[in-house]
Amino acid sequence: MKCPKCGELRDRVIDSRPLQNGTVVRRRRECVKCGARFTTYEEIERVALRVQKRDGSFELFDRQKTILGIEKACEKRPISLKTIEDLVDRVIAELVQAHGQEIPSSAIGEGIIERLRTLDEVAYVRFASVYRKFRDASDFVHAVKKLNRTPPKSETLPLL
Repeated sequence: MKCPKCGELRDRVIDSRPLQNGTVVRRRRECVKCGARFTTYEEIERVALRVQKRDGSFELFDRQKTILGIEKACEKRPISLKTIEDLVDRVIAELVQAHGQEIPSSAIGEGIIERLRTLDEVAYVRFASVYRKFRDASDFVHAVKKLNRTPPKSETLPLL
């Protein structure tokens, strides 16, 4: 790593720490020539995910778009942004394992719906109403009855 002060290419690592659940490593370095200390970060370079839409076309996965949709469903609910981000990360990690780098949009939507169902029933119904394009009140009633009929898989995600 090139020293930002003198340009020397040799340095030594003083300290390393994992960040973001082990997906990033923070390293403190010291230049062997001038003694300047600096920090570097290393993370895995991920291949871009592609989403296969309902019409068969593909587009790049937009994590922020997914988070914004969930935030809308969780509006005025006791759910933090961190919880929403963790939910998206978990769903995408599972789907990459199952589908590789090309994920059907339907799998993303259903994965989010199932996670929201265990997290917050109101957010679940809100998200489902948009994702499944509810047309009338009977669609809402059906979604609420499904909540009462089948117990969701228990998962512990922090609410705040």
